[in-house]
Amino acid sequence: MNEIKIFSPATVANVACGFDVLGFCLDSVGDEMVIRKVEKKGIKITKIKGFDLPFETELNVAGVSALAMYEVINPDCGFEIDIYKKIKPGSGIGSSAASAAGSVFGMNELLGRPFNKTELTQFATKGEALANGCEVADNVAALFGGFTLVKSIQPLEVLQIPSPNNLYATIIHPQIEIKTSESRAILPTQVKLSDAITQMANLGSLVHSLHTNNYKLMQKSLHDVIIEPHRSKLIPHYYEVKNAALNEGALGSGISGSGPSVFSLCEGIETANKVRDAISKVYSKTRIEFDIHVSKINTEGIKIL
Repeated sequence: MNEIKIFSPATVANVACGFDVLGFCLDSVGDEMVIRKVEKKGIKITKIKGFDLPFETELNVAGVSALAMYEVINPDCGFEIDIYKKIKPGSGIGSSAASAAGSVFGMNELLGRPFNKTELTQFATKGEALANGCEVADNVAALFGGFTLVKSIQPLEVLQIPSPNNLYATIIHPQIEIKTSESRAILPTQVKLSDAITQMANLGSLVHSLHTNNYKLMQKSLHDVIIEPHRSKLIPHYYEVKNAALNEGALGSGISGSGPSVFSLCEGIETANKVRDAISKVYSKTRIEFDIHVSKINTEGIKIL
C-alpha cells in the first residue's frame, strides 16, 4: 500500500476540570487527509483545501510532526501529504491536533506500523508545539479515541478512559478566532489552594463517572473553578450559552480547548438536539456567525477511509 486516506477527528480538550490533561474525540467533525509514499526522500505538503495554511513543511503542524517521526525512522522513501481541512484553525476543537496526529498516523500505517499510539502521540506533540507554543497532548491523544487522560508528558503516558454509550456532545463554534497562546497568557500562574482542591475533586469524580456510567456524578463534576473564570471573558455570550444548555438538560458545559467553541455533554441524542436548539437561539440574536455540531463520542479515534 502506497497511499492512505484517513479521517482525523476534532477533539474537545480540558473538559471543564481537566485542564491540559483530559480530552475526548468527536465522531461527526474532522479533517480528511491523504498520505502517500513516494520515492523522493523527505516530507512534502502537496495540497491544502479548506483554509489558508502554509505549505512549507517546517511551518505546517502536519509537516512538523511528520518530520519528527521521519527523522527517527529514516525510511528509504518520502511522503506527500494532502490536507482537506474541515476544522477551522483557532476554533478550539483541535484543528492543529487533527493535522499533527493525522500525518503520523498515515505514515505509520504505510510503513507497517512500527510505532505504537503513545509513540505517535509523542511525534504529534511536536506539531502541537508549533501551534500552541508548548508540547501538550490532550488533543493529539485523538490517536487513542474516546476519552483520554494524559498522565505525564515526560515520559509521555496516556490513559484511555471508557465512556457511556449514550453520551453525546453539542458544540457551538462562534466564528471568531482566539489564539491558544493568547488565551494561555491570561491564565494565572498561581491559584488558591481551595480552588485546586475543588478542581482535583471534580476531575477525580468525572473520571470515576465515566468508568461507572454515572450521569448524575458526571453532572456534579463538570465544573471548572480555575480556567473558566478567565477564558470565558474572551467568548461573547459565554454564560448565556452555558445557562441555555443547562436549562435544557445538559450534564455540563465548558470551554472547548482554549475557545471560542463551547461544549455541552448530554445524556442521549434527544437532549443533545434540544441543547443545540437552545444555544442556537442565543447566538441567533447576535451578529456573530456560528456553527453547531452534535456528535456521539468517537471511541475509535483516527479512521481509515
